[in-house]
Amino acid sequence: MISGLRADLRNRIAGLGIATPFELWNWTEQADAPRDQMDLWRGCDLRAELAGICDMPVYLQNDATAACAAELVFGKHPGLNDFLYLYIGTFVGGGVVLNGSIYSGRTGNAGALGPLPVAGPDGKMVQLLDRASIMLLERMLKAAGRDPSPLWNSPDHWQGFEDLADAWIDIVARGLAQAIVSAAAIIDFEHVIIDGGLPAEVREKIVAATRAEVGHYDLRGLEVPTILPGTVGHLARALGAASLPLFDKYLIDRNARLGGA
Repeated sequence: MISGLRADLRNRIAGLGIATPFELWNWTEQADAPRDQMDLWRGCDLRAELAGICDMPVYLQNDATAACAAELVFGKHPGLNDFLYLYIGTFVGGGVVLNGSIYSGRTGNAGALGPLPVAGPDGKMVQLLDRASIMLLERMLKAAGRDPSPLWNSPDHWQGFEDLADAWIDIVARGLAQAIVSAAAIIDFEHVIIDGGLPAEVREKIVAATRAEVGHYDLRGLEVPTILPGTVGHLARALGAASLPLFDKYLIDRNARLGGA
């Protein structure tokens, strides 16, 4: 990629940023992936591997946190200083913004809401990623004998399965609402932003349905955050990753753990 650039552009490269799910091997069954292949990632230091072959600083961040950073810096909701960010992708993840900066936490995994316990269809507790992820919609499509490939090949255009998508949106909204109320009880977030690798109209439906679901809870003692749609979309993770070297050089963020080389 670099060899195809003019010399003056090569000199402008600040580093390599990587966005990746953390501890992906813990969800082998959900990803329908071979256990032996997933276990290979357990001992892989991806940042170190790439730093060994790249003559530049290498940065690594949780993919949902990277997406959150993209929304914070490049999003179209100006002036938001405190918010919980939710990104619906293959799984579901998130990020936390406090006082205008990303808060990544002790291990860099703050706001990773995928494992959060929520009520499943039979009332038993399951993880949020089982109720609010594109992976769930893929399963629903396969069970109905429909082709799930548009979910991944056309993130801006889902067509031909609007009925199942609407049913999925209702499930997602119930899961997200529970997560939002739980999070609001811990940190007094002013806003919640919902984004993902999905069409804008689907995102708008999820936001509207989630607002309605939150309204069904007993909210006494809580200040309900304003729920807003994200503005970066399916490129948020990649944009956030690509910007990690720039964030490190030019933005003051004492909480972010970027893993600089």
